[in-house]
Amino acid sequence: MSDTYIIEVSSEAAGIVVRDKSGFRFFAATHRFNPLDGKLFKNAREAERAATQCLAGRVEQPA
Repeated sequence: MSDTYIIEVSSEAAGIVVRDKSGFRFFAATHRFNPLDGKLFKNAREAERAATQCLAGRVEQPA
């Protein structure tokens, strides 16, 4: 199993997730996905779903 995955949403690079001891940490590729930057996910698929929701505007932007 890989330790790093590239996350793309609608052919747009969202970021990468890197495995650490607690799960997969997200690193945003563009400002559009900054709300997910640094967040920890259980697996890469969960991070991909979050990125899809972020692109659809369903993730709160930080204040």
